[in-house]
Amino acid sequence: LGDACAAVQAHRYAVIADSRVAGLYGQRAVNALASVGLDAELFSFPAGEWNKSAEGWMGLCAELLGEGFGRDSAVVALGGGVTGDLAGFVASTYMRGMPVIQVPTTLLSMVDASVGGKTGIDAGQVKNAVGTFHHPAAVVIDPELLGTLARYQRISGIAEAVKAAAIRDAGFFTWIEDRAAAVRDGDAEATVGLIEHSVRIKAEVVTEDPEELGLRAILNFGHTFGHALESVTGFAMLHGEAVAAGMRMEARLGESLGVTIAGVGERLDRLLESCGLPEVLEPPLDLDDLLERARPDKKSRGGHLHWVLLADLGIVATGDDGEYTHAIAAAECRGPLEAALRDAFEAADSSA
Repeated sequence: LGDACAAVQAHRYAVIADSRVAGLYGQRAVNALASVGLDAELFSFPAGEWNKSAEGWMGLCAELLGEGFGRDSAVVALGGGVTGDLAGFVASTYMRGMPVIQVPTTLLSMVDASVGGKTGIDAGQVKNAVGTFHHPAAVVIDPELLGTLARYQRISGIAEAVKAAAIRDAGFFTWIEDRAAAVRDGDAEATVGLIEHSVRIKAEVVTEDPEELGLRAILNFGHTFGHALESVTGFAMLHGEAVAAGMRMEARLGESLGVTIAGVGERLDRLLESCGLPEVLEPPLDLDDLLERARPDKKSRGGHLHWVLLADLGIVATGDDGEYTHAIAAAECRGPLEAALRDAFEAADSSA
């Protein structure tokens, strides 16, 4: 870590971590930087998605200002997706911007969130409503950090890897199918392979479209419905769990509209279940509430929700206009999504 940070030349380094990660790795990170002669200081904020807020952002900026950090400093974002988003937003805005080094500590942030340069905070129950594109100067991934990650959080992170395979690489999808148990149980070799494949896909897409003007929209598969689920549960649902549910729902939506080849949703269901992700959604869920929560999302434009739909595994369907998202009025979504939710509830009843 020290050498990677030294390569990003700065006068001082602000290591930002949430309260849990700060206790586990904060001082070790500061010591790693000090071992190569770098001046580093640890800053922490309370753990939890609800702290990825304007108040959290302003609080960290005020602390940096109070400690005399200038524009010639750099931020080290040490943690999961929440920390990466919040610390990245601090780095992109404090003193009009300074470099950020992403050091992910969760599987979800290793396979997805730390790569790509999106930063943001939540506002009014809308996830990442305020943010910037601020690409990291470096990303340092050490799978050994997953040793302190709770099993349910590690499994949640698998969802973003499955998403990467579903939108871009059918061969990788098969690779995960063949190693689902090993990935689920945290096998070291399978986990490293999962991270490497996922980062390669994310990096390819982001390199081609760094600010989501076209192709990068495919990375939102499962997120229109997933973000609405996170919002309606008050962010009690983990991001990966919500994305897994979102992919299931959006695959069914695509099949019902004749955009997605029949059977894709079933195969996606089987893989997610094999990886240990929740098989069903827990009722009660109000579809009107979910669609209303989705409406202010960044993927909603011109009064219509914009959905990423698969043509087949590994291939995202494009619309007649060549866009990678499909503008669908809420009324047209209602029937397919109601049927999908009904199936989920029936499955929940049968498994109880």
